[in-house]
Amino acid sequence: MAQPQAPMHPGRQLGVLGTIFVLLAIWVWFGGDGGWRNRLEPNLGLDLIGGTTVTLQAKTDNGKPPTKQQMATAKDIIDSRVNGLGVSEAEVVVEGDTNIVVSLPGKSDDRLKQIGQTAELRFRKVLGSTQDIGGADPSASASASPSTAPSSAAPSGTPSASGSASAKPSGSASAPSSAPATSAPASDPASAPASSAPPVAADVAQQRAAVQKKLGESVWAAAMAETAPVDLSADPAKAQLYAPFKTLTPEEVAVLPPAMQYNIPTVTCAQLDKRPVGSIRDEKQPAVACQPGVKYNLDVAKVLGTDVDNADSSIDSTNGKWIVTISFTSGGQNRWTELTREAYNNGTDSKQVAVVLDNQVVSAPVIESVIPGDARITGQFTKRDTELLANQLQYGALPLSFTPQDAQSISATLGSSHLEAGVLAAGIGLGLVVLYSFFYYRLLGLVITISLVLSGAMVYMALIILGRTMGFTLTLAGFAGFIVSLGVAADSFVIYFERLKDEIREGRSPRSAVPRAWTRARRTIISANAITLLAAAVLYFFSIGSVRGFAFALGVATILDLVVVFLFRHPIMTMFARSKAFLSPRVSGLGRIVEQRPSTGVASSAPRRNRPKEV
Repeated sequence: MAQPQAPMHPGRQLGVLGTIFVLLAIWVWFGGDGGWRNRLEPNLGLDLIGGTTVTLQAKTDNGKPPTKQQMATAKDIIDSRVNGLGVSEAEVVVEGDTNIVVSLPGKSDDRLKQIGQTAELRFRKVLGSTQDIGGADPSASASASPSTAPSSAAPSGTPSASGSASAKPSGSASAPSSAPATSAPASDPASAPASSAPPVAADVAQQRAAVQKKLGESVWAAAMAETAPVDLSADPAKAQLYAPFKTLTPEEVAVLPPAMQYNIPTVTCAQLDKRPVGSIRDEKQPAVACQPGVKYNLDVAKVLGTDVDNADSSIDSTNGKWIVTISFTSGGQNRWTELTREAYNNGTDSKQVAVVLDNQVVSAPVIESVIPGDARITGQFTKRDTELLANQLQYGALPLSFTPQDAQSISATLGSSHLEAGVLAAGIGLGLVVLYSFFYYRLLGLVITISLVLSGAMVYMALIILGRTMGFTLTLAGFAGFIVSLGVAADSFVIYFERLKDEIREGRSPRSAVPRAWTRARRTIISANAITLLAAAVLYFFSIGSVRGFAFALGVATILDLVVVFLFRHPIMTMFARSKAFLSPRVSGLGRIVEQRPSTGVASSAPRRNRPKEV
C-alpha cells in the first residue's frame, strides 16, 4: 500500500511561475529605451548582424618575436580600449605568438582601425602649422581648435578663470590657433629643427641617401635650403621643382628630415599619416604630424603617454558641452606644468600643445594658462569625440607596434542569413521534439509542448535582460547552446513520464502515481541537469571565444528548464491526474490502467471475459 503523500497545491507553483513571467516581462518592456523593436531585441553578435574583424600583427623594435608578457599586456590594453569605446560585445584574443584578433559586432566602424595603433603617446609643443595641399583649408580646423584649461579653475570662457590674459571668452581664447597657419619667421630656430636635430641612425642615413638619389641632387639641395613652408601660389615654379616628392612612398617620407617634411608642401598628410608605425616614436627628435587639413611642426616630446594617470570624458555642467579631463602621475604632472608654461610663454607662437598618437595629431589644444593641476580639453566635441580622445589618452601606452594584417567584414545580409539558419535549426529541432512527444505520449505531448514554449519565452526574456545588464551578446555558438538545451529538456520529461508509466503499469491510479513518479524522477532530473551545468561551467571558465558563448547559453537554458520542471510540469501533471482523460490510455499515452481488486484468498469464479485484462 502506498505511503500517504503530502497534499499538493499545484495552483501555488503555477502562481509563482506566472509572477516570474510578469516580472520578467515588466523588466523587458520598461527597462529598455526606444521603440518596441529596441525593447524586444536581444544583443546579437558579429556573425548574426554583421561587423568587422581585424587581425593585428605585433612587431618589436629589434625584430625579435614579442614575449608572452608583452602580448598579454597589449591584449589587456586593447580590450580596455574597446570597452572604453562602448562596444556592445567585443572579442579580443591572442592568436599564435604575434597576432591579436579584434572582433566588433555591428556596422563597420573606423574606430576599429585606431584600436591597434602603436599608441606611443607624446605631448609636443607646436612650433608652427601650415596648410596641407592634399586636404581642406586649415582655417576651419584651426578656428575650432580645442583649448585646454586647468580643471581647478573656473570654466573655460569666463573672465574669472584667472587674472592673466588667458581668461578670455572662448571665442577669443581659441583665436591664437589660427595664427600658426602662417609659418614662423625664418630666423626662429623652431622653423629649422633639422639643423639642431640629433644625428640619425646609420640605417636611416642609408635609406635617406637612397631617397636623395631618387629625388635628384638639385631637388634635394633646394629642399634642404628651405627655412619655411613653401607657398606654391607665390612661386609656381617650385610646384614643378618639388613635384617628385609626390612620388615618394610613406616609408621613404619617414626618413626625410623633419624640416623637409614640414617645409615642402608636396609632402602631404596622406603620406605622413601612412608612415610605418614608430616613425616618430623617439621623444628626443622633433617631428611633423597632421590633423585633417593641417600639418604641424612639432618640438621634442616633453610629456609621454606613461605620464598620464587617467583621462575621462564628461559634460561641463556650466555650458553642457563635452570635455576631456586629464590627470597625471606625480612626475608627469611636473613635466606637464613645465610644458604648459613653455607653450603659454611662447610669445607670438601658437601656444598649442599637440597630443600625438604614433604618427598623427589627435588633438592640438590651445594652452590658456600655465596648468599646475589636472587639465581639461574643451572644444566643439561630440560625446563620441570625447570618448575616443579619453580612450586614446588613458590607454595609449602599448608596449608593441601593431600592423593590421587582415580585415574582414561580414555584411548585414550574410549575418541575417546566419540568423535565419540558426532560427531554422532551432525550429526544426523543436518541431521534431514536439512531433515525437505527441506520437509517443499523446496527451502528455501537450504538456511537453507548453513546457518548451514557456522555457523558450523565459530564455528569450533572459537574453534581453542579460544583454542590458552585463552586455551578453547572442552569437551563432550561443544558438547552438540553446538547441542542445532542447535535448536536456527532452531528457527531463522522458525520465518523468517513463517513471510515471512504470507506476501506472504496477497498478496504481494516476492520482497516486504522479507524486510517486515525481519523487523518484526528481533526483535523476536534478542529477542530469547538474552534470550539464558543471560541464557548461568548465567550458565557460577554461575556454575562450565563441566556446564561452556556447557554454553560457547552455547553462542559462538548463537553469530555466529546471524552473519550468518544478513550477509547471509537475504541478500541471498533478492537475491532469485528477481529470478523466488520464483514465483513457488512448488519450493519456500512459498505457493501460490495471484495476486492482482486494484479495480474498479465494479464487474468483467470474468468467474470464469479465476479468480485467493484465498489462
